Amino acid sequence: MPGPDSLPPIARRECPTYCMMQPQKGPYGHSIMIGLLQRVSEASVSVGGEKVASIGRGLLVLIAVQPGDSEASTRRMVERLFGYRVFADEHGRMNRSLDDLGHELLLVPQFTLAADTDKGTRASFTSAASPENGRRYFELLLEICRQRSPRVQSGIFAADMQVALVNDGPVTFWLEA
Repeated sequence: MPGPDSLPPIARRECPTYCMMQPQKGPYGHSIMIGLLQRVSEASVSVGGEKVASIGRGLLVLIAVQPGDSEASTRRMVERLFGYRVFADEHGRMNRSLDDLGHELLLVPQFTLAADTDKGTRASFTSAASPENGRRYFELLLEICRQRSPRVQSGIFAADMQVALVNDGPVTFWLEA
């Protein structure tokens, strides 16, 4: 799929979000892990009316695993999550990361981020990893993050979750690994 820079100016103006939200491919044609990162002042996940995870100041990250993902892409996502500079420094510039400040991290599995919405009025999920691989790499991501910081919470894979958040900024980034 062409990137937004290859589209005519009118198309870039009319569909910048659409163009950026399509499943992407890595340099070797493999699909890549997606993280929709949101800087939050608080966030929580509930399942069946019971709160299963909550954080204060930090990052809420929705994670989608795609078929080409691997341990390497999982480790790359961990590096990006902990190193991405989204928190303000003393000058108000986004120059601080989770590594710098030790804020909390809430990971939520969300396979719908990998949807193919190119055609029609219903998403296709062929670009999402199988449930087995999705669980495998989400759990690996969670394990590595918890080894790096004790301040990591998560949603429940394949559960019907209700996610609540207060987006700080708002600041939201689409990360790929």
